Formats: sequence, C-alpha cells, structure tokens
Amino acid sequence: MISVDEARGRILDALRPTPAEIVALADAWNRVTAQDVVARLTQPPADVSAMDGYALRAADGGLDASLRVVGAAPAGHPFDGRVGAGEAVRLFTGSVVPSGADAILLQEDATRDGDVVRVNEAVVAGRHIRRAGQDFSVGDLVVAAGRRITARDVGLAAAANHPWLAVHRRPRVAILATGDEIAMPGEPIPTGGIVSSNSHALAALVRAAGGEPVVLPVAPDDRSAIGAVADSVVGMDMLVTTGGASVGDHDLVIESLKARGMTLDFWQIAMRPGKPLLFGQLGGTPVLGLPGNPVSAIVCGTLFLLPALARMSGLPAAPPPVSTAVLGSGVKQNDHRADHLRAIVSTDSAGRIVVDPFPVQDSAMLRRLANADALVLRAPHAPALPKGAEVGIIRLDSLGL
Repeated sequence: MISVDEARGRILDALRPTPAEIVALADAWNRVTAQDVVARLTQPPADVSAMDGYALRAADGGLDASLRVVGAAPAGHPFDGRVGAGEAVRLFTGSVVPSGADAILLQEDATRDGDVVRVNEAVVAGRHIRRAGQDFSVGDLVVAAGRRITARDVGLAAAANHPWLAVHRRPRVAILATGDEIAMPGEPIPTGGIVSSNSHALAALVRAAGGEPVVLPVAPDDRSAIGAVADSVVGMDMLVTTGGASVGDHDLVIESLKARGMTLDFWQIAMRPGKPLLFGQLGGTPVLGLPGNPVSAIVCGTLFLLPALARMSGLPAAPPPVSTAVLGSGVKQNDHRADHLRAIVSTDSAGRIVVDPFPVQDSAMLRRLANADALVLRAPHAPALPKGAEVGIIRLDSLGL
C-alpha cells in the first residue's frame, strides 16, 4: 500500500488541464481563465473628480476666496475650455477635470451665489482627483491565467473592455456505481439491496469543483457489463467508479477494465476510510476507482478527486487546506494507516477552535459525515492524544462540501 500523499501525487502527475474555450463574459463566473486577461483601455481614461464640487486652480483656492463659475462638466460631458485664474467649473463624481485645474473644492466646502462660488475650506492641489490610469492602463494584467473567476473579476474584466474570455472547458467526469445490490433513489430496491448515494454525492462534489458530472446507470456485478463502460467514456476527461475495487469475489472493476485495456497505476492506499482506491488509464481516460462505502467514497473524493478536478480545470492542484484545532476529547493511538476522523467543530470560551471526533467512525454512517464539520488527520502510528492536544483538520464546511 502507498501513502495518501504518494497516491495523490501520482494521480496529479497523470492529469493535464482541459483545452480552452471562449465564453461570454456573462457566463464566465466560476470558470478558470485559460490565458491572461489584459486591459484594453486605461481606467480612468483621464483625470476625474472623486467628489461633487468645483474644479479650480489650487493657487486660487485659499480660504474665503471667491471665483467665477464659467461652466459645468457633468460626467460624460467634459468642459471644452480651460480654467483660468479666478475661475471654477462645476463638477460631479466621475467628471473629467478640465484643463488648467489642479484642485477640487468640495460641494460641502463651498457657498454658491449665482455665478460666484466662495471657498469655505482651503483646497489642496491634487486632492480628490483620480489620476488617469490610477486603476489600470492599456496592457496591464488584470486577471491572471489559472484563476477561478469571481464576481469581482467579472466586473474588472468588463471594465477592461472584455466581452468574451478564454476559459478552460469544464472537466467532464463520468461516474459509475457498481453492484447487484445497488438501486438508484426512487427505483425498486432489490432484496437485500441498498439505495446508491455515492453517484449523487460525487456528482455534487464534481459540480462544486466546477466540473460536469455524467452519472452512468448502475452496473451489476458482471465483468461484461462493467467492461462495457469503456464504450461510454469517449469524450470524458475522467471515469470515477465506486464500489467493486476491494478483494472480494464480486469486486470486479479492476479485472473488467483491465480486460478492456486499462493500465493500473496503483491499487490500495494506507488510509482509513478508503483503503481500496485505484488509479489507472483506460484508452487515455484517467480512471479513479473509489470505495463503495459512502463515507469512504466521499472522503476519498475530498482528498483525491477535488485536487484532480483542480488540475484538470487549470488551477494549481494541492491537497485540501489543513488548519489546526484542539481536541475536545482524547483519541487513541493510530495504527499503520492514515486516519480521517469525522468531527464537529466549535469554539471555546478562550476563542480556540475545538474539534470533537464522533465516538463511532464507521465508514457506512453517512449521516455522521453529513453532520461533520471537519476531518481530523491522524498520521500512521500517531500516538494517543489527550483532550486539549493540537491536531490538524480539514474543514469540510470551508470546502463547500
């Protein structure tokens, strides 16, 4: 068995980002940029006023000075002339500062009487003026390649005059559940059978990571039926299987896909839950085989499928972020496998993050995983720890899972 880190590294080394496609700016949110977004114009394009008031020469803006108002320049309608000695031009937020002016008299610091305005607070040269290019200039990098586009990035790209953006195509992930005992929600449940939760949970995980899941029909425990999946993954960026990868007589995924040409990279990792995890290639399509137990499938999806989707989406691929917390109750010594304890997170009176692992950590207890806030990380052969000891955790709530 190999370690969690080695398994994740080997998966990521085999993956590449999806090709680029062009999408309308309105559809670019949450996509990943495939190339740098460079400003096509300068913002602001000229010196503009940051406030409502009057443009004038700083030399004329002393306390109690009076100036003649020679015009107005609403935003979008610049003043054609030049501000001379003893003159002022009425401005509004966003108005272009007219030639000759180098200061702004705020509206609240002025008293106007007809065409004369009086200075009630001395002006300072340059104050309240947004200089041309203060935000960005033509040719500036505004959104780098390899970034998941936020609503703020959409606004910035729009301001930089980009109606279209080049983004990585969403990774298409086929999801296959296997087993004679499996039925989809709402379907008749066979005698001794169970409802499949893995396909839908993994599809939701793929969507959360920006991919496009394709849930395949459940495959029975039959080599030809499982092998026929090879014909269904054309055009997919990854095949994810769940179940059928352990060591029982009916765990047939490896045999079935090998018969269709799958090359196996590794099988089984030293972790709990999730030991029977496999990775290989089927005709150029990466295959990630997850365990059938629902908790194991989702934990493995968090540790391996999320980074894989990041790599395929064009993002920097990394393990889920690890933070620290203190134990709300002690934990026993660990064995030779890395453990991932489902736990509740709270904050104590001292403001510390406290994590309480559930007392029972069965890999079939999906409700406890759904109620968990975090996974407590326990290294192989980690010693027993008392209440109050510091541990590493993966915050499931922060991952949006």
